[in-house]
Amino acid sequence: MFPSVREVLELDPVRNGAPRVVAGERGLDQAVQWVHSSEVPDIATLLRGGELILITGIGLPSDDAGLRRFVTDIADVGACGLAVEMGRRFTSRLPAVMVRTAEELGLPLVELHRGTPFVLITQAVHGMIVDAQLAELRATAEIHQRFTDLSVEGAAPAEVVAQTAALAGAPVVLENLSRQVLAYDAAGGSAELLLANWEAHSRAVRPAGRTGHDAGAGWLVTVVGARGQDWGRLLIRLPAARDRDVTLIERAAATLALVRLTHREEHDPERQAQSALLAALLGHTAPVGDVVVRAKALGVHLERRHLVGVVIRGCTAGVAARALRDTSLAGLAGVLDGEVTAVLLALRAVEDEREALRRLAVRVRDLVGGDVVVAAGEGVATPREARRSLLEASQVAMSVRHPAAGPGEVVRLADVGLPGLLHMLRDEPRLQTFVERELGPLLAHDALHPREQLLDVLRVYLECGRNKSAAAEHSHLSRPAFYERLARIRRVLGTDLDSVQVCLSLHVALLALEALRD
Repeated sequence: MFPSVREVLELDPVRNGAPRVVAGERGLDQAVQWVHSSEVPDIATLLRGGELILITGIGLPSDDAGLRRFVTDIADVGACGLAVEMGRRFTSRLPAVMVRTAEELGLPLVELHRGTPFVLITQAVHGMIVDAQLAELRATAEIHQRFTDLSVEGAAPAEVVAQTAALAGAPVVLENLSRQVLAYDAAGGSAELLLANWEAHSRAVRPAGRTGHDAGAGWLVTVVGARGQDWGRLLIRLPAARDRDVTLIERAAATLALVRLTHREEHDPERQAQSALLAALLGHTAPVGDVVVRAKALGVHLERRHLVGVVIRGCTAGVAARALRDTSLAGLAGVLDGEVTAVLLALRAVEDEREALRRLAVRVRDLVGGDVVVAAGEGVATPREARRSLLEASQVAMSVRHPAAGPGEVVRLADVGLPGLLHMLRDEPRLQTFVERELGPLLAHDALHPREQLLDVLRVYLECGRNKSAAAEHSHLSRPAFYERLARIRRVLGTDLDSVQVCLSLHVALLALEALRD
């Protein structure tokens, strides 16, 4: 907000005075909060700190002890510099005692070798300060408006972090209390470098208080939480922190806490982070290497692991995550759609797969207490192949028509059979064309004659293995009535129901129709 002594010396009114720094150069980066001009010897009693003093020296003591005391007093109260116009009291140079004392105390001491109105210097510096204060107010207002909008919208943690990074112009990391990264924005830098060995690096960042800047580590940090329950930390990588930066990080943390409080399940940061990683794998929206780095920062190692994609119908991501914790299994859990959840298990050995899946399925069903479908894809050896396993698990889960029979049952591709295959292909236009070609006339007939429903008669006939007597009994029709309806089906479809090949084709079409209607 305030200009430094060095910046003030570059202003035209000061340059016109031919300034020369004779002592205290190490203090040139101190902030000038005000400019004060007075010839009173005890001016130190009028100061509050941060002032640049302008004098001609006519009121200074005449003895060395008095000059030393004058310089010491203004340095002790926090003055940021002393500029003396030469020619009134001092001619070519300032007394050596003033120079030595200022150098010892790190107080910038400046000789002005040409006369210049002090009022012009005061006006220029104060103009800089006022402009900076207005810019600071505008920036602060923008920060509050931006995060108010995010709070009202119920923005996801990743969006809040991205906005924070944009406003700070620096990398931002949101972590939980275990130092696992929930969201981050590298601000255009390398995510791998930012998150490398994150847990150890984060534990070394120890600011004072709930909000503080660790100058050694180069991070501004604040605690995130609400109602006395802290759940994470927000960090901005900054070599130094201004008041604006403190306002920014605290406002961002408040937004994160508020969003979690009002949308606890929907915007749980850890669930959001894991869902984002699974979505990135499935949608190719991020390089696999980035996903590996981000998963590691969450405490899930995907490299040198046996990875198994799992999709669960009938439970939330929160339930799946709890099941992972309860069974001591490592993996990512995220929502796919509503109560369809994806899990990527990261196992140490191939041999662990069967038992891990069984334990996960049992625990999920214990927690849900209802009908759940747990499907798994083929295990893979690298993160790059994980998408294939997740997609296979998703296809299997969506093709299963009935819940599991046992608590530990996990459905695999080999278990879905023809109905499962047709379900996977239900969006394929060629399958839809096949159904219409085989059953279209019969569907049209049933639409015009809703009391007959010949499609159901055909289904029973085929499911009974073309045993007419058994099918008639199963349909609760007399044999003559059932036979008459079969004859009508033959006429409508123009086909031979005694042909094995024809009946096979019709049966597949019926199964496909069921898949299309699911």
